[in-house]
Amino acid sequence: MMMQKKTISLCMIVKNEEGNIRRCLESVIKKVDEIIVVDTGSTDDTLNIVSEFTSNIHTFEWSGDFSSARNYSIQKATSDYILVLDADEFLELNCNLQNDIQSGLDYYLLKIKNELSYGGAFTHSAVRLFANSKGFRYENRLHEHLNIQDENHRFIGGEGKSIIHHIGYTNEVMDGKDKVRRNLSIMLKEVEENPNAYNLFNMGKTYMSAGEYEKAIKYFKKAYPLSSNRVFMPELLCKLAQSLGHLKKFEDALNILHDAVNIYPTDTELRYIQGVLFMDAGYNKDAENTFNKCLELGDQGMMVTEGSGGYLAYYRLAELYEKQKQLGKSFNAIVNVIREKKVYAPGLRRYFDIVSKSNISVEEVKKNIENIYDISSISDLKLLLDVLYGIRHPLLETYMSQYNINVQSNVTASAKQYSGQYNKAKIIWDNMDVIPEENYFDVLLLAIILKDNGLYLRVKEELNFSQKEHKTIKKIVNREDEVSSYLLLTPLIENVLIEFSSKLIILREYDVFEYVSSVLLKGNEKTKIKLCEVLINYNFFEIAIDLLIPLHNSMPNNIKVIELLGDLCLNNNHLDDAIVLYSKLMKISPRYSTLERCYNAYKKVGDSKSIQVIKERIEKNYKYVKWIS
Repeated sequence: MMMQKKTISLCMIVKNEEGNIRRCLESVIKKVDEIIVVDTGSTDDTLNIVSEFTSNIHTFEWSGDFSSARNYSIQKATSDYILVLDADEFLELNCNLQNDIQSGLDYYLLKIKNELSYGGAFTHSAVRLFANSKGFRYENRLHEHLNIQDENHRFIGGEGKSIIHHIGYTNEVMDGKDKVRRNLSIMLKEVEENPNAYNLFNMGKTYMSAGEYEKAIKYFKKAYPLSSNRVFMPELLCKLAQSLGHLKKFEDALNILHDAVNIYPTDTELRYIQGVLFMDAGYNKDAENTFNKCLELGDQGMMVTEGSGGYLAYYRLAELYEKQKQLGKSFNAIVNVIREKKVYAPGLRRYFDIVSKSNISVEEVKKNIENIYDISSISDLKLLLDVLYGIRHPLLETYMSQYNINVQSNVTASAKQYSGQYNKAKIIWDNMDVIPEENYFDVLLLAIILKDNGLYLRVKEELNFSQKEHKTIKKIVNREDEVSSYLLLTPLIENVLIEFSSKLIILREYDVFEYVSSVLLKGNEKTKIKLCEVLINYNFFEIAIDLLIPLHNSMPNNIKVIELLGDLCLNNNHLDDAIVLYSKLMKISPRYSTLERCYNAYKKVGDSKSIQVIKERIEKNYKYVKWIS
């Protein structure tokens, strides 16, 4: 016997949503029996669009209280069940609300997939589908929620399979609505009147979004003892640990997650945040193990950022291996990122960064990327071109030519310039009436490569240099042989030249790189160290060692110099030298990262006695390190 179809009312509150409302309503038009829209003061075309779908439109005077407006909307519903959506949400194409409500429960949790910028997303569950006329009402001015825990009703709920997509967390939407500033004033009033666990938790999240981490921690800690058995407890622990991490309080953060991952062993998000904090604290081995555990778990938990058990964990591993100069492992990890989530722009950017540091030819890079990044649509090509332009990669010109892409003159000039067609790029720059701000330093770099004062003059007045700094820049453009102390090497000039030095290596302009390096070597010790890091990044190990040795002689206790020199010796199998340097580092900076370096060196030489000493020291002083046991 066929079960009787239950009716569903969509209830919405809206204001100035002309950009989103049509997609929302189109997604529900054949899935609900009634559409109720409550407007709180729209001044754009929202209501005209809504009227194409329903005449059941009401107005409500906004009082800064979301629950009041939401309760007004559900009072208008006449169906068996109520579905609640915001205008920046829409139902997944193939969802079946009727299947969800056939079990006849009082309410249903639906998964909400929140789309983020750069192709990311995070998913959480919330009550969005519930029975009408059962005494449900919304509570809270902000982060309004149904009274499903009302002891007077004993509501029975379950999980539906329908998925709601939400675009309100992309950068563009957040910037446009200024949600953080709006939410803060509403939440302060709410938490003052009703300081329960949920409100305290959301107050902490609001302060966290505003970057006020001390205040966020204060409210998370207040919420914690009141949140036992609440579904948001894992998220609370994540947010608290992240806030502590932002303040560099890594031990406190790891202390929280050490217990949390045991209480919630299948919550991937907790593991992922733990891995990030391990990495930020320099606990490389535990970071690696934790991200691999995330991959083993996959995406699961009450709230999980999409990819925490997949492409994001691979991305972090790629980052970790790259930092350790294990470029082969880094490459394999970043390939997995692109294969799993090719629209994730940071993954593509890091891929090109890794292959650039691996000294792979442009032809080979193109061959490799085409094996893992299938250009099957215009959006795929656009993303690739956007990434290549953003990092000024030589392949930009190749793909523009291959697909016959016509773009703005500044993009064409950049494509020519970074593919080595300097004179063609110069002609385009020269013929442009106005050079965009995003290209000022592109033109300056080309001026240095070509020793072209005319190009330099095109952007001179736009560059944020002082008059004395411009004198130095002019000498560099002319590549004067007499590089002496009269050159004014300010931090701004040094940072620009450090950035240029990486681009010159990628362009294989080694003569110009050598000249820029000679200028940088007239700078202070910090600048020389940065130049050494550039050389190390692009595998010029012997030159880096030649520069680091005199730096070590002049600054024998400089931690960064010892670390760089020791790591170079270890990675290039100068093991006795590495051990000497790390032993010295142990006396100057006996922190965890030093112990891990010593362990790696002793393991490489097979010194089991020294390995045991290091392990005992780690176990004694760093109780949150897990790999040692």
